[in-house]
Amino acid sequence: MFILAILLFILLYVGMSFFFGYMGWVWLKHSFSFRHKKTYLLVILVLSLTIFLGYSTSSAILQTIGYYWLILAGYGLILLPLATLFFFLFKKKGIRAFGFGVITVYILIFSFGTFYAWSPVVQTYDITIAKNVERDDLKILMASDFHLGSIVGKNHLEKLVHLIEETRPDIVLLPGDLIDDHIEPFLQENMGDIMKKIEAPLGVYATLGNHDYYGDDDEKIVEEMEKLGIEVLTDESTMIENGIYLIGRNDDTDKNRVDIGRLVSSLDSSKPLIMLDHQPNELDAAKANGIDLILSGHTHRGQMFPGNLLTNRLYENDYGMLKKGDMHSIVSSGFGTWGPPLRLGSRSEVVVINVKFKKALPD
Repeated sequence: MFILAILLFILLYVGMSFFFGYMGWVWLKHSFSFRHKKTYLLVILVLSLTIFLGYSTSSAILQTIGYYWLILAGYGLILLPLATLFFFLFKKKGIRAFGFGVITVYILIFSFGTFYAWSPVVQTYDITIAKNVERDDLKILMASDFHLGSIVGKNHLEKLVHLIEETRPDIVLLPGDLIDDHIEPFLQENMGDIMKKIEAPLGVYATLGNHDYYGDDDEKIVEEMEKLGIEVLTDESTMIENGIYLIGRNDDTDKNRVDIGRLVSSLDSSKPLIMLDHQPNELDAAKANGIDLILSGHTHRGQMFPGNLLTNRLYENDYGMLKKGDMHSIVSSGFGTWGPPLRLGSRSEVVVINVKFKKALPD
């Protein structure tokens, strides 16, 4: 099945690249009288190979070019047929104007996509948990999906540190995808120098996401995070301030992860139960086991339109807050990016959750 999946991906990728290359040539030739066909074909061939060359050589520059090529060709599957349709609807008039129109749309995509990816915002939710606890409220800052590596690095991490200093949360929670597959770029670029600046009065806690497992570096990631003062909860729970349980699940990638029922079986359900689970897959199980707040990422809210339409169909809650009975599910679009450093239809963000604890009435 794995080999078949790879072959299918290669087939689709070749088909996409060929279609975009052909349509692009037609529009360049007729809109701008472009005649350098051999040069054009060479450029298309090189661009279509850069993502593979980037991964095989671990070159951040080639990977980035390859990611931009994916966006160029992917949106070309939509833009170029639409431009062709409008050209014929307008009775084959104004072909150069349509050509400039396509270029303008691409400029907007890359401009807004870059801005939304690298300019994080603070998304805020207010919730109430009807559990007895010593404190009246709790301010949580959640940041998911850093994907620290060859593209997302120290400069973007500094923005997170500034947002934490501005919002002054009681606790910081990081539900997965800390690293983008391999930990080497994180170590080589000394990103830990910035990560260790992430602080909060009640501590900083994390869980692992699927990309933290892909490079088989999950144990090393846990070790490095612990050195930086970030406690990684791997299918375990801890109590903060003698009254609030924090539960961290291993990602669904780990087929041996403990189910929610076993994780909470020994906990006092009269106390608030807050769970970090990278992928928002098991909301019903969380609700059935008395979880009050479950925090997730993973979806990126599709990252690039129309990806958000797909994630909306795949997940019961692919973004934002969903209440199921007394349980609140909050899913972030993520702080970093995977693949192209662009966002469209989503935004780089941190999430601030203002929790009010309402005294539970006696039975």
